[in-house]
Amino acid sequence: MSDGDIGARGEVGVMLGGVRRRVCLTLGALAEIETGLGVQGLAAAAERMRALSARDLMVVLGAVLRGGGEDRPNVGAVDPREAAQAVAAAFEAAAR
Repeated sequence: MSDGDIGARGEVGVMLGGVRRRVCLTLGALAEIETGLGVQGLAAAAERMRALSARDLMVVLGAVLRGGGEDRPNVGAVDPREAAQAVAAAFEAAAR
């Protein structure tokens, strides 16, 4: 397990605004991402995620934070670079 892994399969710890938080790409998070991005299916979501707008990034980050256990994640003040890294970490962990 890397130092970013928390324990549950696909869960990973990330730093957002100096606070360690947990992200996880769950089935619920995937459904939320599809809805939030206005797409249907994983292929369409993957295509859309190649060029995310700031709003899209907030949608995806919120979904993976909820997948990690947060009820109402505040993502509006998160640094965009940290947000992108957290989202990438969630997808990488899900692929393991």
